[in-house]
Amino acid sequence: MMEAVFSVVAGLLIVIGAGFALVGAVGIVRFPDLYTRMHAASKAGTIGSGIILIALAVDAMQFGVATRALAGVVFLLLTAPVAAHLLARAAVSAGLRPWRGTTLDERTAQQAARLRD
Repeated sequence: MMEAVFSVVAGLLIVIGAGFALVGAVGIVRFPDLYTRMHAASKAGTIGSGIILIALAVDAMQFGVATRALAGVVFLLLTAPVAAHLLARAAVSAGLRPWRGTTLDERTAQQAARLRD
C-alpha cells in the first residue's frame, strides 16, 4: 500500500518538475535578451531538476539513492545562481546591452553608460 502512495507522490513530483522545466524552456525561447533568458533558465530549470531529483529519492526508497539525489539538489541550488551571476557579469563586461524595454536601476544605468563610452 505504501509503495503505491510513494509511486503516486513520485509521479506527481515528476510532473511538477517537468512543468517547471517546460516553463524555463518557454522562457528561454520567448524572452527578449540574454539576461531574462538566463533568469528563466537558472530559476525554473534548477527548480524543475531539483524536484525531479526529489521524485527519484522518493521512488527509490533506498538511503544511498536518496542521499545522492538530495546531494544533487543541494549542488544545483548552490551552483546555478553562481553560474548565472557569472554569465551576467561577463555579458555586462562584454558590453551586451539589455533589451530596450528593460528598466534599469541607477547602478546598472551607470555601468551601461560607462560601457557605451
